[in-house]
Amino acid sequence: MTIPDPALLHRLEAFYDGLPRFTAHAEEFGGLVLFVRDGAGWPFYARPRLGGDEPPSAADVMAARARQRELGLPEAFEWVHETTPDLLAVARSAGLAVLEAPLMVLDPAKLPDVTPPGVRLLDPASTTFAADTELSRAVAAVGFGTPGTETGAGGVAERDATRIELDAGAVEEERRAIAAGRRFTAVAELPDTGPVASGIGMRAGDVVEIAGVATLPAFRRRGLGAALTLALARQALDSGAGVVFLSASSLDVARVYLKVGFRRVGTACIAEPAAVEAP
Repeated sequence: MTIPDPALLHRLEAFYDGLPRFTAHAEEFGGLVLFVRDGAGWPFYARPRLGGDEPPSAADVMAARARQRELGLPEAFEWVHETTPDLLAVARSAGLAVLEAPLMVLDPAKLPDVTPPGVRLLDPASTTFAADTELSRAVAAVGFGTPGTETGAGGVAERDATRIELDAGAVEEERRAIAAGRRFTAVAELPDTGPVASGIGMRAGDVVEIAGVATLPAFRRRGLGAALTLALARQALDSGAGVVFLSASSLDVARVYLKVGFRRVGTACIAEPAAVEAP
């Protein structure tokens, strides 16, 4: 693993701090900042305060968790271990389970110069944009509901059963985010099936994070995740991104990203309350 230089770490920290501020306000708890979304949408996380003098304490974590519970938000925390190494032990001592995910950055020279078949970016001007967005989110819900890279039973029927109709406001917000260059979504399709894999790109400044790459379990082991990641990375570079990165949910998933030009540079920590075992 190559340890990133301080300049790269700073750019990633600025991204993590900047992205939520488009649609959320910040509340500070000592060394932590909690982003609270203004309006509907996917909830954000708490993370170390950018430029903070002291690392977050257990008291900071507990205070942020109390506020998340008060607001009905997930008790979610994210940080880069190499930037805030002391927080791992603190989070665990405060009752959080921590996923240590490979943090990977794209080497543009290693991105394959091919156009993956069956992969397309969602077009906000298309008459099918709302339906495409609903299906892409349903794919993600089913895919992440069965983690890993193994094939399984979840397929088109499960996707369609999971699909939720978006209201006009949510569709318009998605259109605005795409028009502003802050977000883009790609789907992989097979003949007569519609989307069976999906993923998104999120941008703040000149940094893009690829996230939410998921494949319906019934369609795994066909290279769709790699194809989606390649297409999203190419779109990021074509739109002028200087850094493209992602977090892999496991070492097996990280191997998929290695094939399309990503290299591991650190560890992204993702924390939530630890499960309580029944007596």
